[in-house]
Amino acid sequence: MLGFLKKKKPPVLGVDISSTTIKLLELSRSVKGLKVESYAVFPLPANAVVERNIVDADAVANTIRAALLRAKSKLLTAASAVTGSAVITKIIQMDADMDDDAMEAQINLEADQYIPYPLDEVAIDFSVVGPSQIHNDQNDVLLVACRRENVDLRVDALEQAGLTAKIIDIEAHAIERTVSLLEDRLDQSKPVNSIAVFDIGATMTTLSVIVKGQTVYTREQLFGGRQLTEEVQRRYGLSIEEAGLAKKQGGLPDDYQAEVLEPFLDAVVQQLIRALQFFFSSSQYNDVDAIILAGGVAAMPELPELVAQKLDTQTIVANPFSNMLISSKVDVEALEKDAPALLIACGLALRSFDDGQY
Repeated sequence: MLGFLKKKKPPVLGVDISSTTIKLLELSRSVKGLKVESYAVFPLPANAVVERNIVDADAVANTIRAALLRAKSKLLTAASAVTGSAVITKIIQMDADMDDDAMEAQINLEADQYIPYPLDEVAIDFSVVGPSQIHNDQNDVLLVACRRENVDLRVDALEQAGLTAKIIDIEAHAIERTVSLLEDRLDQSKPVNSIAVFDIGATMTTLSVIVKGQTVYTREQLFGGRQLTEEVQRRYGLSIEEAGLAKKQGGLPDDYQAEVLEPFLDAVVQQLIRALQFFFSSSQYNDVDAIILAGGVAAMPELPELVAQKLDTQTIVANPFSNMLISSKVDVEALEKDAPALLIACGLALRSFDDGQY
């Protein structure tokens, strides 16, 4: 049992290993509330991580080490996460009077009923959800399994960088934890029970649908900001590095807005619509009450209004730090720009607080 879901003692550094960057975040908490103590976003070498899977652990470790130097965090323990597509989850029923040791023993005996991989190749964990609606004398238990290789690669990269891996979480759970900090920014004049969170990164877009605080659906699709970068590179004859900088800093020709950016934003909206249609077709839901945009693409100023208009749903950009205190050593302006991309890192850093509030 690796500790996907168990509460851990503080403190931990949130380390989000995405396909293109390492994102680190350290939070603290006092009577005044949560505080950002340090953070860093550092680019990964090309193809070190492909579709959230670590290919070059040494390169990932070196980048984590560089990000630690930039963040200047003194924490030595870390929480990271595996992507939802790498995880199998299932709700099972177990006797309510069983303690954790008894449940662990029974799950180890019966795990082959639920997991389609050889048991020596998977890491398993569980968490009691609450009383079962099926049998009064049983609890619903969330069973989680992941190929051990996916866990071990993250643990090895963290340890090579000088960190102790205390927690390997699930990205969808980290997002769910962070969304609890964003709900007060939504218009509550009507009930907001269902929230669609789109994390639009460089190569991958992940949809998480959260209903009354619980994730009910996740789906990943290959689409992200790199497609805009590659179009800028192709159209204007730039290197991929030059295209990435030009996209962020400006200075592109006059036709960029109409010929490149606007078609890309339309493509983003179409991807979001398609993802929601998949969700509606595979669930009992036919609508969501709000949309939260996260990831690097979410920082594009034109996107939230376009999404709200096309999907006729209130839409905000994720900034989990808007109500937090900020350490004097943190660049507030840079943090605000990076905030939409720090959703998972924030959810991981929140694992420092083991009182169940998050």
